Amino acid sequence: MLRKRSVGLSALGLLLMACAPQASKVPAKVPASVPAKTPAASAPAAAPVVYAPLPYLSTTPVRTFTKAEQVIAPGKQYRAVLKTSKGDITIDLNAAGSPVAVNNFVFLALNRFYDGTRFHRVIDGFMAQGGDPQSVDLSKKAAWGTGGPGYQFSYEVNNKLRFNSAGVLGMARSQSPDSQGSQFFITLTDADFLSGQYTVFGKVSAGQDALAKLTRTASGNDTPLPGAVADTLQSVTILASK
Repeated sequence: MLRKRSVGLSALGLLLMACAPQASKVPAKVPASVPAKTPAASAPAAAPVVYAPLPYLSTTPVRTFTKAEQVIAPGKQYRAVLKTSKGDITIDLNAAGSPVAVNNFVFLALNRFYDGTRFHRVIDGFMAQGGDPQSVDLSKKAAWGTGGPGYQFSYEVNNKLRFNSAGVLGMARSQSPDSQGSQFFITLTDADFLSGQYTVFGKVSAGQDALAKLTRTASGNDTPLPGAVADTLQSVTILASK
């Protein structure tokens, strides 16, 4: 389970080194003129990635599976648009860095698994967690945070991917590294102490204002806030590069 903690900042020293100048010398012979070099042509700017929405695999939400089928393709880039009750949040998914987690998320989204679920655990100054299928049912509120898609898989650790800023998308899990399922979280601030412990598989590229507006459902020490109404994840649209 994700826990918040304080992270100390270490001071960095700056070392300045000076070099003594060399004495100038009068050349014994006047050098021949050297033709000016033609500046190298700058590389052309990369063309922007063009995305197109992928068709859903189901017309109604499917909440239980035995495993995630392979739905992403090598070399493709993927983006998810989360339509929430506070606005749209666009996330660039990192299929190259965390292919298993991205494929899992895309598979569930295309089967409308996340439609109507809630951000059941939002802690100010930490993260917003969602993806539990049980959160569609208010009568099961006591069990929110314990549900999944019917299967589990192991986390992916990539030391180059870190929770070092707001808007980083990660997979939630229990203490077992093999307990990932459908639940995910998005950091609301730098949470680098989670790096290396949880899978990073995306980053918010638009809709940071909507993310910031999500209703906080728990205090900093993870105590539920009375009267807090969890925001709804109405749908997830997946886009793939053409």
